[in-house]
Amino acid sequence: MSSESTPLLANGSHPPSFAHRAVTILKSEGEPSWAHSFRYFLCSSYVNIFLLLVPLSACAHYLGWDAAVRFSISFLAIIPLAKLLGDATEQMAMSLGQTLAGLLNATFGNAVEIIVGVTALLQDQIHIVKASMLGSILSNILLVLGCSFLAGGLVQPESSFRVTAAQTNASLMTLACITLVIPAAYHSAQAKIGGDFVQPTPVEPGIVSALGASIDNDDHITDMDPAAMDGLLIISRGTALLLLGVYVCYLIFQLKTHQKLFEARARTKRQPTLGFSSCPSSPALPPAVTLPGEEPPKEEGEVAQMNMLSAGVALFVVTVITAFVADFLVAAIEGTAKRYNIPKAFIGLILLPLVANAAEHVTSVWMAMKNKMELTISVCVGSSIQLATFVVPLLVTIGWISGHELTLFFNNFETVVFFVSVMLVNMLIQDGKSNYMEGVMLLALYFVIALAFWVS
Repeated sequence: MSSESTPLLANGSHPPSFAHRAVTILKSEGEPSWAHSFRYFLCSSYVNIFLLLVPLSACAHYLGWDAAVRFSISFLAIIPLAKLLGDATEQMAMSLGQTLAGLLNATFGNAVEIIVGVTALLQDQIHIVKASMLGSILSNILLVLGCSFLAGGLVQPESSFRVTAAQTNASLMTLACITLVIPAAYHSAQAKIGGDFVQPTPVEPGIVSALGASIDNDDHITDMDPAAMDGLLIISRGTALLLLGVYVCYLIFQLKTHQKLFEARARTKRQPTLGFSSCPSSPALPPAVTLPGEEPPKEEGEVAQMNMLSAGVALFVVTVITAFVADFLVAAIEGTAKRYNIPKAFIGLILLPLVANAAEHVTSVWMAMKNKMELTISVCVGSSIQLATFVVPLLVTIGWISGHELTLFFNNFETVVFFVSVMLVNMLIQDGKSNYMEGVMLLALYFVIALAFWVS
């Protein structure tokens, strides 16, 4: 007969205490050790040598070095930080379910762009915010995707990928493009109507939009009456909230309801051939068939090299450090642009995205050379979708909360550039195949755009 002193469990054992559970988590039993995790995190790439520039960028900022020197040091220091953010996110995603991994990638996949954008927004550098966001999108769908198609085409004559998933991504990019056209069209109409009511403030030579919209140093619109400006803000903020909702639906569509459309097809191995070979290309090999009772082929690199807790700690620390370095970088843009006559639009649209997309660039090209074009499309176009439907609306919302009038209005030249870029990408991926010539076309358009912004 049991009494008050009789243990509830037959063997007299007690549930593990909170301290015991905490020690178990800290020890990461069954996962890589903390020493192995941080050794992998810091020593997995030679790029991490540039981490030595992080404290140097702080010294340069607080000691008031030349603006170009401060910009260059901070520019190079962000490159390894961007890679470390990607590594920590990837390691955490291996230990989480697909839904949580998708939300994690949505938050930290473009962490550098978010940090740079918020930093510039809080410093009232509205033009830098818009240029860096547009530049990151163009860098992904033109530069990174172009280099991937070119590199893949030099290894095999033709690569294939799932048409349905690619067209879904392209359609979502087209929607994002249309949402930028509407504020530009509204501005053009209201500027002509309200131009007689507001006296435009003087601006520096050259800081005028391509088709006549006057903009000052902070990119505040000065050729619209207050009522029209309020309308533009309402359109931008309402559109931002709708795009955030569309992005949530896209995550559910990609990770839950239509997951199979986005899964990479297994392929049998083939010997790499040079894309310039004059002999006729052999027909595409069919996907590898998995027999009953057989395990599907596994992708390389699926084993986690960091335990989840260490990856979370690393992600938090690197995010904080990146925020400080981004602040140093944005603070040096104004002086660099003025002293060396570099257009601000060129810095925001071309230079800053090169830093933020460095890790994605390497990953995408490497996957294309291994004939994993679905992953390449996912990295390039998927990252652009994150930017257009998540990061940009998020920044508009943050500006709304913080009292900064950030809108979705891009001047006519920037809107046209975005439109033709999305149109070209849609035309090239609609057949589900890629080759080196398509990569050349994407790169050509990107360099033409860079040249146009250099002389703007």
